[in-house]
Amino acid sequence: MTPRELIDTAIVPGGGEALRLFRRGRDFMIVLDRNELMSSRMSGSEEALAVMSCERLDGAAPHLLIGGYGMGFTLRAAQAALGPGARLTVAELVPEIIAWAKGPMAELAAGCLDDPRVDVVLDDVAAVIGRARATYDAILLDVDNGPDGLTRNANDRLYSPRGLQKQWEALRPGGVLAVWSAAPDNAFARRMKDTGFQVEEVAVRARSNGKGPRHVIWFGRKR
Repeated sequence: MTPRELIDTAIVPGGGEALRLFRRGRDFMIVLDRNELMSSRMSGSEEALAVMSCERLDGAAPHLLIGGYGMGFTLRAAQAALGPGARLTVAELVPEIIAWAKGPMAELAAGCLDDPRVDVVLDDVAAVIGRARATYDAILLDVDNGPDGLTRNANDRLYSPRGLQKQWEALRPGGVLAVWSAAPDNAFARRMKDTGFQVEEVAVRARSNGKGPRHVIWFGRKR
């Protein structure tokens, strides 16, 4: 097997741990300690996060907030699903993630960050949400592996009752909160319902060919 090549590292603000970007052949991996957070080989559930969210939206020109660029799979799937009037705000905490997309992973990014519909905000998505009131038609969160986070304790506030209330307030009436997770979490689903969301839980496969680990996406509609 071809050995992995370390390309770069990045410290997660407030996390203390280093993210490491590896390349093996044409594949890329972002790793935290011994945990592979994302891989260019597994894009299915991240793409489903966008596609299935867009299917649940009304109107021709929605405004989406995407929490975490990752490797851009969710952003590119949303771009393909939405028309020219859509707006896509990407909140990314780690500046190096965007630098990697424009540098060593530019081929994978395929110019998605140059789309005039896209606005990149280098900030904590929780802070972006906290400043918003009835701003977004959808909030798509793929942050820290889901409610059971790995990279920084501060991410837990996204999934707390107060965090969910902030997301409710940031959505327009009828808006959709979509949350990706590496694993089921019944307590989190109950918190979404307690906030007032109409909740739907969908299991999706990690790979776009329908194979790989099973992940979870919760869709909560603001009633």
